[in-house]
Amino acid sequence: MTPDEPATLHALRRRQVLRSALAAAAPLALPAAPAGAAGANKPLVVGGLPVTCNLTLPIACQARIAVNAKTGAGPSPFAYAKFSGWPEVKESLMTGRIPAAYMLAPLVMDLVDSRIPLKIVSLGHRSGAVIMVRTDSPARSFRDLRGKSIAIPSRFAVDYLFLRKMLARAGMSPKDITLIEMAPPDMPAALYARAVDAYCTGEPFGAAAQRAGYARPLAMTRDEWRNYICCVLTVREDLIQSNPALVQDLVNHIQAAGDWLDKGPANRDKAAQIASSRTYFGQDPKIIKFVMDNPEDRVTYGDLRLIRAEFDELMQLSVEAKTLKRPVAYERYVDERFYKNIKPVPIPL
Repeated sequence: MTPDEPATLHALRRRQVLRSALAAAAPLALPAAPAGAAGANKPLVVGGLPVTCNLTLPIACQARIAVNAKTGAGPSPFAYAKFSGWPEVKESLMTGRIPAAYMLAPLVMDLVDSRIPLKIVSLGHRSGAVIMVRTDSPARSFRDLRGKSIAIPSRFAVDYLFLRKMLARAGMSPKDITLIEMAPPDMPAALYARAVDAYCTGEPFGAAAQRAGYARPLAMTRDEWRNYICCVLTVREDLIQSNPALVQDLVNHIQAAGDWLDKGPANRDKAAQIASSRTYFGQDPKIIKFVMDNPEDRVTYGDLRLIRAEFDELMQLSVEAKTLKRPVAYERYVDERFYKNIKPVPIPL
């Protein structure tokens, strides 16, 4: 921006650059409008983003569809709805437009602290966040990002807490960089267009740019924060009260999907094909497969335990980051009964 250029004009030009770069830089489908909330004779709608941290959700939905088709039980009792960013998921869950979604764990804590009736009932993944820079970037450590712009999905995202951890190890803080909140699907294009110097998010939006050849990981949670969790299955309390059996069925399938995903590369290959369809992520299956293979534990799904100490750590880190105003009691935002009563279900995919 030149000294004479108004900030609004600069912002407009930046958006134009991002739009023009999006098709070339990030071959990921734009999110479809989400479906409405569950009603009579309609499936339970579960919202999610097209990120591999949410991959257990499409697998659970597709498995339930397959079981019902085989047994003649009719349509699946739950279905996936794709959102483009966390603000949209948050608003839809708050207003009851959807009764369930994969959500950012610290955001659930904050909403519950604001008396929004929500409960976390399952994890969705382990690891899966990356911090990406351009391949031609001189940055080899986080000290090299001083004064640079870094995109994050949300200040409530655990990706942001991961970034804070890495900055702290380098003797830095968020004051040493410029933070930009951005929907994950827009991040590869922003890096390609040099609108940001780096971005921190869940996959496959790191892999998309890496596979295209113009970005490389500066850090991965698999190397730096092994028990990292971010996206959690969250349901409204009125759904728990009105239909606990349906919530249990959903949790059973999410947990089974996690086990199935970690059983081997053949299942992960199938998962990439399923999730890439327009029904779910609407992405190039080669990009999702790249996440599954490079390396194979870039995201993991087999350990979806609800562990109080891990949530307490996230809460404390969020309080330190000032994304939470105060600590929130574990029992206020987690309902363990469904995890404790998991029953094995088939994943016939």
